[in-house]
Amino acid sequence: MAMDVQILHTEPDVLTVYKPASVPVHPCGQYRKNTVVGILEAEHDLAPIFPIHRLDRLVSGLLILARSASKADIFRQQIESGEIKKQYIAKVVGVFPENEQVANVNINYNAREGKSTVEIENGSKGKVACTKFTRISTNGTQSIVLCEPITGRTHQIRVHLQFLGHPIANDLLYLSECVPNRSIEGFSADRAAANSALEIKPDNSAEDFDIDPMCTNCPDLPPKGYDGREEGLWLHCVRYSGPDWTYECPYPNWASLS
Repeated sequence: MAMDVQILHTEPDVLTVYKPASVPVHPCGQYRKNTVVGILEAEHDLAPIFPIHRLDRLVSGLLILARSASKADIFRQQIESGEIKKQYIAKVVGVFPENEQVANVNINYNAREGKSTVEIENGSKGKVACTKFTRISTNGTQSIVLCEPITGRTHQIRVHLQFLGHPIANDLLYLSECVPNRSIEGFSADRAAANSALEIKPDNSAEDFDIDPMCTNCPDLPPKGYDGREEGLWLHCVRYSGPDWTYECPYPNWASLS
């Protein structure tokens, strides 16, 4: 069961929350209430609220919501102009290099299959993408890494970590070399990978996602087969900062290596 949505900070026109992994941000498909927006509206009487950035369903951490459409527009203008800095942490496979690593390689997102790939040989293919990585700690088997995406492509941090040889340690989609075709099986890409690893039989009863017009980052083809059973990724948003503001979120328990 997903943990509760924790309110971190409130202002007259801004709200920040700790988004649990596995809970979608906004209503989608058959999930109208068990979403961050739905929970805040139903349990805290907070409406209207407008998420100003995207957090994938399996990613936890800081989520910023504007409490008016005009404030949301201000945030979005800052995002589009590159004025906002984003920081995440991830638990990755292996001993990550001590020096800062920069993945500056194009990403091609296959919306039908729900997975991104890096484009090394054909530099003109895909979209420009850049992420900076800095090791925070390591225990010799896994590492905690600070991730700073300069651009905002789908699955950017996940695929760039895979490209560097240190994928997120529980990211079955990018740990696996062979992932079932989700367009055939009717699953989200993450769930298809999880089902492949765990040998779970397909469940074709789930409805398709809807596109939320207020979410400017929703993919053109929404994922299928969401039922909330996937494990949350070891990827967590810790900080967003703009020209005159900063919002932060506590680290998750998995960020402490033993």
